[in-house]
Formats: sequence, structure tokens, C-alpha cells
Amino acid sequence: MSVPASKPPKAHVIASDAEAIEVAKALAVRFAEEASVRDRDRRLPVAELDEFSASGLWGITVPKAYGGAGVSYVTVAEVIKIISAADSSLGQIPQNHLGVLNGLLLTGTEEQKRYYFAKVLEGYRFGNAFSEAKSKNVTAFETRIRFEGDHAVVNGEKFYCTGALFAHIVPVVGVDEHNRGFIAFVERDNPGLTIIDSWDGFGQRTTASGGAVIKDVRVPLSAVIPAHRAYDVPTADGPISQIIQAAVDTGIAHGAFEQALIHARLARPWVDSQLQHGWQDPFTLAAIGDLQWRLHGTDAILAKAGRAVDHALAAPSEESVAEASVVVAQAKVLSAEIALLASSKLFELAGTRSVLGKHNLDRFWRNARTHTLHDPARWKYHLIGNRLLNGVPPPRHAWN
Repeated sequence: MSVPASKPPKAHVIASDAEAIEVAKALAVRFAEEASVRDRDRRLPVAELDEFSASGLWGITVPKAYGGAGVSYVTVAEVIKIISAADSSLGQIPQNHLGVLNGLLLTGTEEQKRYYFAKVLEGYRFGNAFSEAKSKNVTAFETRIRFEGDHAVVNGEKFYCTGALFAHIVPVVGVDEHNRGFIAFVERDNPGLTIIDSWDGFGQRTTASGGAVIKDVRVPLSAVIPAHRAYDVPTADGPISQIIQAAVDTGIAHGAFEQALIHARLARPWVDSQLQHGWQDPFTLAAIGDLQWRLHGTDAILAKAGRAVDHALAAPSEESVAEASVVVAQAKVLSAEIALLASSKLFELAGTRSVLGKHNLDRFWRNARTHTLHDPARWKYHLIGNRLLNGVPPPRHAWN
């Protein structure tokens, strides 16, 4: 099923890091109210996304020189974490939008930056048509772009197109005859672009991370940026993409932990404990304490990763970009571990009644298990160790 594009909502322009965090907290309260229902019924969050982007949060990384707040990536990660604790599908959907904005900043012309940053501040949402299910690996693309005079023509097939179904502009990655990657900004109503709502994963159910068919899509050259240049030299493009993923997982862990606190207090005491209430159980108390320090540790490394990304943006070099990639990898490892642990311990501490369908608490584990597969943590351990022991910088691509 393909879904037609919607009109962009008129967006508020956020002015500071502090305002961004306060707006995110207020939205999260509302988004949490029906998060379970949206997940259970797979109700796509169209109205919620309009509210989300109208809040101005989708424009917070637009630099001050172009009218935005230009917030730090410490703040970006905090915002995504806050939203993801309420509904991790909503937290994940802006990831590619934010990544594209950085790609535009790094490789776009001055005219392109002024045009597209203004669109974002007006409320336009970018989706993505990047990854391909049939290619050799995540950095390989079979989608082709060719240049004909003052236009480019794109053909291919994509999958994992998170956000594209709800987007006003869909950035499409294609490679030229030299296998160099370009991003074409394709209007959602372009007749050659078909977005397909085919995502049926058991987690992150309302991200609509389905497919896209791109058939003879024509765009003017003014709508194409040379995305490969973001990796020809050291830039923070990869760490920026990945810190947002770590923030989603950290948010899932926070959401699961809050539910563990609620339901553990309702659990009955074990018969051999001779206690009156489940919340007196010393093993439960120890497990809660263990989860909290692990969660606080993940929060700390996520903030440290944000600072490393900010430094790499301000002073890009082989060293600063490698450091950002390593610290973001550490955040990715810890966030994946705590998301899976907290969403599993939730049931152990809450007892058998917590598995009842009316609670839908399994959404936290399903979301954690699904989203942490995005880029495998086992390779983050390798990346970190190879840098520390052998001084080898991480390979530069969007997954590092």
C-alpha cells in the first residue's frame, strides 16, 4: 500500500538547547499516552508526527547562520532519548532527517543550504531511501543516478525507508558510474517515486520502515548533493548518524525501567521470603539498583559522545572524528545492553501478571531487540578495541 504525501505543518522555530529539551519533555508526556495502543494496533503516528515536527524539534540542528538553533549533539541525543522513552518509533523516525541535514551542511552548496534549511524550519520533513535489502552489504548500493544536462535521473529499489512514508521530501541515495554516492532530494509527489508501507517487523512497528521504488525519477541538479564527499575527508557524519541510534536505545531502556518500577511495586512477594509485599524483596531491590546505575552510566557516555561529536564538527580531523566514532560506539554498546536488559528484567521483577496482553509491556523488548539490530554491537566492541590497542581509526561510513 502506498500512502499519499501530506502538507507540512507550520513549525515553531526553537531558539535554544534548553527550549528544545523542554519541548521534548512536554511532547513525550502526550506521546506516551497512546504509545501502547499505537503499537498494538499498528496505528501509524501521522497526527503525532505533525505535532512533533510542528514543535520545531525537527529543525534544531539547522545552524544559527541559517535561522535555526544549532543545538549541540548532547541536546540532540537527549531530545531523541526523551521522545524514545515515550514511543521509540517516534524517536527513530527523525533519525535520517537529522542525518540528511548534516549531509547537506557538509556537501551542499550555499544556495542548497539556504533553500532546504528554510524548508525544514517551515515544517518540511525528510524521509530516506538509502538502504537496500538486496545489496551485498549496508554500504553497497545498486540504485543508479545518471546526469543528463541540468537534471539527474534515478532508478532503483530501497528498503528500511524509515520516515519516507511520512515525508514531504525523500532523499534518495544513488551511485554514479564511478560508484560515488549522491543524494537526490525527491519531492514526495514525484510520479516516479512510490513509497510502500510494507514494514511488518515485530518491533518498531509504527516507523513504517518499508520500501521505495524509484523509476526514472528526474530532479534538477539543484536538488542533488555529492554525499560521498562527507567521507572522502574526516567528518562527523557517521558519528552523528550513530549517536541518534544510541539515543533511541537509551530511551527504550528508560521507558522499560519506568514500567519496571511501577509493576515491581505491584508484584506479590515470593512465598519463601516471608515478606508482606513484593517491593520489600531484597533481590528485587538489588536488581532495581543494578539497572539504575547501568542506565545512569549509559546516560553519561551518551552525553560524552555528544560532546565528542560537537568537537569533531567544530574541528574535524582524523583524530577528532576517530575519537567521536569510538565514544559513540561505546554509547551504542551500552545503550544496546541496557535496552535489552531493562526490557527483559521488567518481566522478571513484575511477575507473571506483567505478561498479560492488556499491558503490552513486551513492546519494550520487541522494540529493543529490533532497533539494536540496526548496526551490530559486536562490531562496536571490535572498533573500540582496535582503536585502543592498535591505534587503527574506525572506517568512515554512516554506520560508524
